[in-house]
Amino acid sequence: MKRRALLAAPALALPAAARAQDSFPNRPVTIVVASPAGGGTDFSARLLAEPLAQRLGVPVVVENRAGGNGTIGLMYTARARPDGHVLTVGYSGTMTGRPAVEGTGDFDPQKDFAPVAQLTDTPQVMMVHPSVPARTLAEFVAYAKTRPGQLNYASAGNGSLHHLGTELLKLRTGIDLVHVPYRGTGETISDLLAGRIQFYMNSPPPVIGFIRDGRLRAIATTGAQRHPALPDVPSTAEAGLGDFPVDVWYALYAPARTPQPVLDRLQREVQAVMAMPDVQRRAEEAGTFVRYTDAAAVSARLKRETEGWFEVVRRTGIKPD
Repeated sequence: MKRRALLAAPALALPAAARAQDSFPNRPVTIVVASPAGGGTDFSARLLAEPLAQRLGVPVVVENRAGGNGTIGLMYTARARPDGHVLTVGYSGTMTGRPAVEGTGDFDPQKDFAPVAQLTDTPQVMMVHPSVPARTLAEFVAYAKTRPGQLNYASAGNGSLHHLGTELLKLRTGIDLVHVPYRGTGETISDLLAGRIQFYMNSPPPVIGFIRDGRLRAIATTGAQRHPALPDVPSTAEAGLGDFPVDVWYALYAPARTPQPVLDRLQREVQAVMAMPDVQRRAEEAGTFVRYTDAAAVSARLKRETEGWFEVVRRTGIKPD
């Protein structure tokens, strides 16, 4: 009897998987954003939500569950019923940088979530206050080397990509900058405009107006190519930094143990949404780019970048708050 039962188990599993696919979705889908409205994570979730709802045939609601540096929203999703009706958009700083600094005490991005697809990718812009006499990254490095420990740089907090990315820049160039962590972009930009901060790295949308009117000066954008919104600003590849993996990227995740047929359906629909010209146009207008990749590519990128940030943390001695 035991042998007969074991042989029957796979046959039982197939109808269960089929039922999961056939019954999904049977109610509204919620995309949890583990940060306040208005940021890059929120934008990527809302970029996806409406057209995804049209394809799934049910409402898709974006729900902001901010707090705990992303912990509250992500843990809520990780503990949700794994049936595809509660999803989250994960920010690469939280999913790769934070585990390298703080470990995986609350949740493990690589074990507690099932990737669905990458949505968007946002190059970062390196900028300085105009009082800094540098117009290129090479000039800034040369200037900083004459003033070790005298120039401040801002970040969105310990373990954020702004923090880790600037520490990587310090490792690559040998400069010594002082880290000043902030809780919000608005406060950071105010201090940068006032000259209390000399260097900052962030996504273009919140700062591009200040760059265009001369109140801030862009000296490089991350990635292999120039940012189309800042065509006169060299890329970090042009500046000789080689692979500089600090682009901010966002991906859609489901709770671990979500049935594969549900994940497959979601991946197909997300791929179709991200191929829509209107979706791509809206992304580019906001200074980001649609960069759809499948679940396997997301898993590989999570692993690769987390390992890279572990090495940066090891070499710099960054400690949790």
